[in-house]
Amino acid sequence: MVGQVFVIGLGLIGGSLALCIKKEYKDVIIKGFDINREQARLAKMLGVIDEVVENIPDGAQYADLIIVSAPVNDSKTIIQALANLPLKHDVIITDTGSTKRTIVDTSTRLRQRGITFIGGHPMAGSHKSGVSAAKEILFENAFYLLTPEKDIEPEKVELLKKWLKGTKAKFLTITPQNHDYLTGIVSHFPHIIAASIVRQTEKLSETETLIPRLAAGGFRDITRIASSNPKMWKDILLHNREVLIDLLQQWQEEMEQIKNMLENGSGEDIFHYFQRAKQFRDGLPQKEKGAIPSFYDLYVDIPDYPGVVSEITGYLATENISITNIRILETREDINGVLVISFQTEDDRERAEKCILSYTNFGTSTGI
Repeated sequence: MVGQVFVIGLGLIGGSLALCIKKEYKDVIIKGFDINREQARLAKMLGVIDEVVENIPDGAQYADLIIVSAPVNDSKTIIQALANLPLKHDVIITDTGSTKRTIVDTSTRLRQRGITFIGGHPMAGSHKSGVSAAKEILFENAFYLLTPEKDIEPEKVELLKKWLKGTKAKFLTITPQNHDYLTGIVSHFPHIIAASIVRQTEKLSETETLIPRLAAGGFRDITRIASSNPKMWKDILLHNREVLIDLLQQWQEEMEQIKNMLENGSGEDIFHYFQRAKQFRDGLPQKEKGAIPSFYDLYVDIPDYPGVVSEITGYLATENISITNIRILETREDINGVLVISFQTEDDRERAEKCILSYTNFGTSTGI
């Protein structure tokens, strides 16, 4: 592939896509724009892009591929602006938004001009944000959903996949409506549930002061997605509100069913409820990347002596193993504490476990 790629929005996703394209196609020129000028300059300094442009028209005019990697509301505005610009007739425009129906509807003006727009959603992320967190491996083995309208030629979809070959992602082509329904179930709705559990716990903690301490460890793990960007999730929920209202109605019915089990004291029904949930959950793929980024945690039993945490991180630094988060569980009462280290990939976690075992006799596990 040769030509020019223009990336609008140089955050984690836009920056990682640029790196993937640069790695796969050495002769492609990648230009970038970000409303945050410092982000754009940093992207150039880190080699994520080849050239910073000062405005969208300058970058879009001669581009063969335009990637809009911005929040959903901003993406709609950008797509509307692109529809009024002089563009190459064979340019492909795509986005990376978490909702698709309203984005694709916004692209109608582009399609009326004969310009190809193909909605896209790379289902990968990271604990970190910004272009400095961009990685070539971010999308590897992750699902990448494409949502072309019926009038888009199949050859154009294949060309977009070719542009994105360096992601090493698993491409799936579905309708915008189906995309929003599926991601509503496996991503948007779980974020609502996680946030609601945290909100309820916060209210109860006003009278039960031990709750924040006891809510360390596993509670933090199962509600971790509640720490996601509030502005981003406000936009996502509003753009997929019809699907989510229906799912919330189903959730209320599910909770009513459990309430009835408890009121009736039906131990057998409660057992079968949890058994079916366990069977379905245990049957889910373990190695694949899904809608919610995986957390590759390593639990290390550490003795209580000064400098033990820096000792462990020093071993990992020696082996050039990058960590994304580190914390100590506060609920353990015995002589050994538990250090929880998070990694971006399963490979990093496996390397870290071998590294720690080679330097120490500390116990390790990937679950607790």
